[in-house]
Amino acid sequence: MILADKIINERKRNGWSQEELAEKLSVSRQSVSKWESAQSVPDLQRIIQMANLFGVSTDYLLREDMEDIPVSEELAEYVGSEATITITMEEANEFIEIRRETSTRLSGGVACCILSPILMLVLLAFPKVGSGAIPTKVALGIGLTVLMIMVAMAVYIFVMVGIRRSKYEFLEKEGFETAYGVTGKVKEMKKDYEGRYTYGMAIGVILCILSAIPVILSSLLDDAQNMVLISVAILLTFVAAGVYLIVNVNDIQSGYNILLQEGEYNILRKKRAKFFEKIAGVYWSSCCAIYLAYSFITMDWGRSWIIWPVAGVLYGVVGSLAED
Repeated sequence: MILADKIINERKRNGWSQEELAEKLSVSRQSVSKWESAQSVPDLQRIIQMANLFGVSTDYLLREDMEDIPVSEELAEYVGSEATITITMEEANEFIEIRRETSTRLSGGVACCILSPILMLVLLAFPKVGSGAIPTKVALGIGLTVLMIMVAMAVYIFVMVGIRRSKYEFLEKEGFETAYGVTGKVKEMKKDYEGRYTYGMAIGVILCILSAIPVILSSLLDDAQNMVLISVAILLTFVAAGVYLIVNVNDIQSGYNILLQEGEYNILRKKRAKFFEKIAGVYWSSCCAIYLAYSFITMDWGRSWIIWPVAGVLYGVVGSLAED
């Protein structure tokens, strides 16, 4: 297959017109038309650009003896055996819409958990301010009640988000193919979202950094225990706002990565994750058995707990090795 045919195939596989491809390469539509009709050949810089844009190698574009896009043996085996599901444009749009809709709820639930202790902190500080003092036990009781209610609300949100997303949960774990034009459309949507993603991440991180300022300032004051509690409440408010933005934009961005099978959602990692799930079940069962056996034999329950943090560290090491 010659270069001209490969350009046509890759352009159509991504669902782009000649005008759209020309715009991405900063050339005229006539140039693309000439390349595809073999009237001219793109220069080396354009070939490299197209290779990056199409997600293929320059060898594939230039060598006529390479008819198919080269993939690793492991990847080819996985695609051939498991990636039998095809996602249509309608399904892709529905998935993205669900992701956008539920990401706001998800980030709101996380923020709700962070904000839950604020009222208790404020009420505990209130008895030390002015004459209208609230007994500490009453303040603690009211604060804990509100905290539990807010956490319960967050759990409800998480459950409902999980139910809403359950229809497309398999996309995160299974290999799949996309119908004609879906990949190109999703890539464009992801590119359009990059600005908002960068902005949201930047603001979120800045808010988390600035959250420490009230605590630092309150620590400089003498005999201001109530101000310390208030400053912690302000810190949690800043952190909640920052985390809300970070979780929201990251969740939507991961939706695009899921459809494009990029990053942590590429099909090889999915295959490894399935294998690692089996290892994890055996691993933690073994740890539990070792913990109980050692504890009952030695009756040294005061020290046997160390098995769990050690197991957690080793589990992280095992997970890192599985990724390589």
